[in-house]
Amino acid sequence: MRMPPERSLFADGRLHLHDGPIDLIIEAFGEPFAVERAYDAAWHRFATILDELCAELPLLRSQAKPTGARPCGVVAARMADAVAPLCVSRFITPMAAVAGAVAEEILWAMTHAAPLRRAYVNNGGDIALHLLPGESFSIGMVDRPDRPSLIGSATISEKDVIRGVATSGWRGRSFSLGIADAVTILARSAAQADAAATLVANAVDLPAHPAIRRVPAHSRDPQSDLGGRLITVNVGPLTRSEIQQALASGSDEAERLRRADVLEAAALQLCGQTVLCGTVLGRLTAPGGATVRRTRTTRTGTRRPHAAGRVDAQAKTMGGFR
Repeated sequence: MRMPPERSLFADGRLHLHDGPIDLIIEAFGEPFAVERAYDAAWHRFATILDELCAELPLLRSQAKPTGARPCGVVAARMADAVAPLCVSRFITPMAAVAGAVAEEILWAMTHAAPLRRAYVNNGGDIALHLLPGESFSIGMVDRPDRPSLIGSATISEKDVIRGVATSGWRGRSFSLGIADAVTILARSAAQADAAATLVANAVDLPAHPAIRRVPAHSRDPQSDLGGRLITVNVGPLTRSEIQQALASGSDEAERLRRADVLEAAALQLCGQTVLCGTVLGRLTAPGGATVRRTRTTRTGTRRPHAAGRVDAQAKTMGGFR
């Protein structure tokens, strides 16, 4: 018998919800009564999400196919919708969008329960955003999830179409087929961003390179949706040209997905070098400590940039926005 879901409130007013593998940091902005009502709605919706997903887990762990079976649950269906445009040419399962889809569902419950000026739900770095006219969030961008340090910041305003941020890479909490330290995606929804981050991170790679250690996914997690596919567990020293080659491969994938309207922008990090894709990232504020170069794009976008495991101009603990 598993432990029941847990709820707590941080001293700074953020809500923390935890249930098994799901760990949410939530913050809402509005009148006190609205914030309280939104937090109650988040808690009541959160209480059943894990059980709903577990009921359809075999299907959600299966390879997505254009003509495959469709899940029944609201969150599961959102996961399937997010990966549907991606499964024609790439291996992907609905689980690639699970964190973003959960964040979206909780945010939906909050915004339909109370009038909020802005709010976010951060599910381990995969983030759903709500913004009314005139509102914005400042987002911090990290170089690697296992020891996060800010290498840049950006602002997402209500006028931008971006409502989802997600980060993936071999150093993060999920498995990756590639070698990116971190890939952060900005998209119209958190589920879309989550799925796209998985594919772009997989594409940052140097196949068969001797300095890269890989093992079958099921050797680390027998229930992994990746089965026997090789996941990255260590990346040794790489030359500058090799780093650029791997980033170029990932950048090509990001640009393909941007042209297909799957994502708005991407930031790819590997060994201290960063590549940005999409004009939304054109106003990135990047302090010293990383090499940043921008790829050329063929289409104008909205404005601005990117984030990873935390989002916070005031350097609070994980998940804070301002």
